[in-house]
Amino acid sequence: MKEKILFVDDEPNILEAYQRSLRKEFHIDTALGGADGLIALASQGPYAAIITDMRMPGMDGVEFLARAKEKSPDSVRLMLTGNADQHTAVEAINEGAIFRFLTKPCPPVVLARALQAALRQYQLVTAEKELLNKTLSGSIHILTDLLSLVNPTAFGRASRVRRLVKQITTILKVENAWQVEIAAMLSQVGCITIPEETLWRVYSGHSLNSEEIKMVQAHPQIGHDLLRHIPRLEGVAEIIAYQEKLFNGAGVPYDNRRGYEIPLGARILKLALDYDKLAESRLDNFQALEEIRERHNWYDPEIIPALELALKNEIRYELKLARIDELTPDMLLAEDVKSVKGMLLITKGQEVTRSLCMRLKNFHEGGAIVEPLQVLVPVKSNTGKLTPPGQTAKAGNSGRLVPPPQIAKQGQ
Repeated sequence: MKEKILFVDDEPNILEAYQRSLRKEFHIDTALGGADGLIALASQGPYAAIITDMRMPGMDGVEFLARAKEKSPDSVRLMLTGNADQHTAVEAINEGAIFRFLTKPCPPVVLARALQAALRQYQLVTAEKELLNKTLSGSIHILTDLLSLVNPTAFGRASRVRRLVKQITTILKVENAWQVEIAAMLSQVGCITIPEETLWRVYSGHSLNSEEIKMVQAHPQIGHDLLRHIPRLEGVAEIIAYQEKLFNGAGVPYDNRRGYEIPLGARILKLALDYDKLAESRLDNFQALEEIRERHNWYDPEIIPALELALKNEIRYELKLARIDELTPDMLLAEDVKSVKGMLLITKGQEVTRSLCMRLKNFHEGGAIVEPLQVLVPVKSNTGKLTPPGQTAKAGNSGRLVPPPQIAKQGQ
């Protein structure tokens, strides 16, 4: 299937001429002016390339391309104009972030060559995005999945926090959100140096001695040092280094950065980590959120509303019992899984994955764990969609609709 190109001009005859001369080689859509162009982006996009005239009534080419960039940032933008003065060119480059600036009259061969270059650029951009969003994230997901087998307390937490961070970055429309999500997945990688018992004391809200405090405070820097030399993960390493830094500048690392000088991803991660710690230790969702609000200057005030909205929009789950062979990847573990001797194998809140299923199966066949397990199953409507917040879903056998952090707390 050919990638689509959108031509925008206020002259119908010119648009028809573009379609006649280029339709054999390209998939061309047209829009009569900037307003129609934005409608086409919303209703018929995405477009690999957008090419527009400069002078159009109502909305000129620079304003249109600037708004098109917001709606479709991956589309490659070009300008074709008869007004080739320096001021127009500077505006087009600075405001519209254009790929090519062409002047009228533009020979069809030159125009076709520019469009081919734009399509190649689009393919490069989308391929790299797919590499970062899918290939890299998938590889790191496998890595953290394996690490969770070695250190279930730390990486069970990372699994829970990643889900919350993903929701917050979506709400805030964070640019390069993949960095923040990967940072959440790897946020606990420095904890491989901390004894499991100490981690359990941290996450369950127990006090630590001075040596344990030093070990825990060092883990963000250890995680940073492990990742900083990996190409493309420099930003992720910095987020991990600042994951315990408060908005007022207190906390590790002990430097002068504060407020908005702290990386945005680290500010998001700090809020998600602290919320998870409160929710997993002694407070329910509402109490944990109230505690967050009362910690003045600890968190970026612009991110807290996103956390509130993320919790409000949280997918509804139903608590069920399941045998090992009934586990599926859309489930979450609702309780810590321990061996018959009491050793922690997997912490609650972890997503069910293929490797986790295989591990549980092997333990079960060896008689090390007992079925059934408590799991959380996403509640779906009659249409098969996940139940939207605020709607009543049909209860299952347990009759309970519970979000993940409110269930299966130890000692309750």
